[in-house]
Amino acid sequence: MIALGGDCLFFEMANGERIPCSAEMIGVELAGGAGTLFDAEMVGQATQAVFYYFKHELGRQTVSAGEFAGALEKVLRGFAAVMKPLSPTGPATGVLESDLSRLAYESGPGRELAFFPRLRAELRRHLRQPSRMVRFRGLRGCVKQLAGARRWGPRCRTLEGEIVAYLRECLSAEPGPLDCALWVE
Repeated sequence: MIALGGDCLFFEMANGERIPCSAEMIGVELAGGAGTLFDAEMVGQATQAVFYYFKHELGRQTVSAGEFAGALEKVLRGFAAVMKPLSPTGPATGVLESDLSRLAYESGPGRELAFFPRLRAELRRHLRQPSRMVRFRGLRGCVKQLAGARRWGPRCRTLEGEIVAYLRECLSAEPGPLDCALWVE
């Protein structure tokens, strides 16, 4: 038997056939009105999150196509509950964005000591505005910059988890809209 790559899962089809796939190989096509709610990037990110969940959090090597589709549908329904449909001219209004790499750079030589208070202030600033979603992008670059690492390693993985956990704690502690979603990538 061929060894499965570290970034692959076996997808078991209805006919019993098992196909190795990476997160990037999975194509998702939305039917009905869902295409007006989500852009391709968001669906791709959700697909990668579901893939990561099965592969790394559950430690699974094989997943049925139906099981994967059900989990992805659940994630997208969660986003649909807090998002407005896309306008024909661009992305949904109400999504506020911040660049974590920029925040890390602006933290200067203080690194983590200066970064976390800046991050909380940025989240507070967003929560004062009427928004349905707050998106922090650039997590990987931010972590490498704060850790002073050129390559991803155990220290980076730990710091990545700390940043995401900190954002979740801050969101739950801040007096703000209860239906605001947090998206970190």
